[in-house]
Amino acid sequence: MVLGSLIFYAVFAYDLNREDFPKLISLALALFFLFFKLMQFEKWNFNFLLVTGIVFRLVFLVALPNLSQDFYRFIWDGELINQGINPYLYTPNELVENSKFQIPNSGILHEGMGSLSARNFSNYPPVNQFIFAISTFLGFGSVLGSVISMRLLIIAADIGIVYFGRKLLQNLNQSSHLIFWYFLNPLVIIELTGNLHFEGVMLFFFVWATYLISSGNYKKAAPIYAASIMVKLVPALFLPLFLRYLGLKKSIFFYALVGLSGFLFLLPFYNAQFIGNYSQTIGLWFSNFEFNAGIYNLIKQVAVHYFEVKPWILIKEYGTLVKIMAIALILVLALFRKHEKPAQLMSSMLIVLTAYYFLSSTIHPWYLTFLLGLSLFTNYRFTILWTASIILSYYAYSQPDFKENLWLLFVEYLLVFGYLGYEIVKNHNIIVAIRKKW
Repeated sequence: MVLGSLIFYAVFAYDLNREDFPKLISLALALFFLFFKLMQFEKWNFNFLLVTGIVFRLVFLVALPNLSQDFYRFIWDGELINQGINPYLYTPNELVENSKFQIPNSGILHEGMGSLSARNFSNYPPVNQFIFAISTFLGFGSVLGSVISMRLLIIAADIGIVYFGRKLLQNLNQSSHLIFWYFLNPLVIIELTGNLHFEGVMLFFFVWATYLISSGNYKKAAPIYAASIMVKLVPALFLPLFLRYLGLKKSIFFYALVGLSGFLFLLPFYNAQFIGNYSQTIGLWFSNFEFNAGIYNLIKQVAVHYFEVKPWILIKEYGTLVKIMAIALILVLALFRKHEKPAQLMSSMLIVLTAYYFLSSTIHPWYLTFLLGLSLFTNYRFTILWTASIILSYYAYSQPDFKENLWLLFVEYLLVFGYLGYEIVKNHNIIVAIRKKW
């Protein structure tokens, strides 16, 4: 099974065009089948699974990402920082128009990142930018060298997730082998190590910080939690949930430390124009983009076909509504749900992020890696199924205009909603309660 997986990963890394959907989905389904069988037979064999997961990742070491072009922007931002240029202040299009501007491989990077990225300011938080700068410095002006450096950092973060994840699972009185549902998951390996997305680095800092919090070391956890936010902003959603877990006095101190740490991470990049530029770029994700959406696609079909709502107006208004609903849900859970134990806290985090992703108009496959990792510290496993079914969204990559197949998305979300419903019934003993009542 390991040898078969190695062959499939090698084909995925070095002999796959993302336009070839039949080949892509065949490889992915084969990898998921072997992944499930490995976990079925060897889930208690720690050393075997750890080494296997590392070897799977090393298959991608010298491959350029083939499902995403984001890495060109990562390298671009890193080269800017190494030249002393703030990546939040200028769009790539503005810089290439300057005849004096020069960074290694500027033409390749500018063309590779695509027109959408090239005309917008960078949207990657400061710790992510530090990683870009380190990787390009170690890459010595080579695109492949920078890719290898980023890849090794991502692999190191995943190993760190195994280390601290097992400790956190023990604190939660759960089986430590559960962390390998993340570490060996093909979507995690393909999208993080293969395509260089940094959700794994965010998850590493998050799991580390959460482990410290569950052990009573919330002061040490604060700067680490801030680092997680400054890789990707997602963990900021959970901050209000700590209020009832830590208590008023400790939570205020924790928030202050997180805020101060975040400010220090941000300080090297701070400029009067920074806030406006960054807010403008982040706002695009709520008001302009749509991909692999669940509930949004259903609302869109009804609104456009039956009420003749203009799609570009709908998405702007919908993005605002999602933000309001997310904030309302977070506040309700923070104020009214008990968070006396770490398990209750993790459960509320899963509720928040799951609801947000179900409502969001944009769910790229790599977004699920964080949700997957988070779910393993709860009693819910629907995320494992979702990491497999989201492969159907790759169909859009095979279309010249990235047009999605709504029937494939329907199958994806039908499987996810169906299994989540089953888990809710099972975990809350709903059937047993009904039988007792009647």
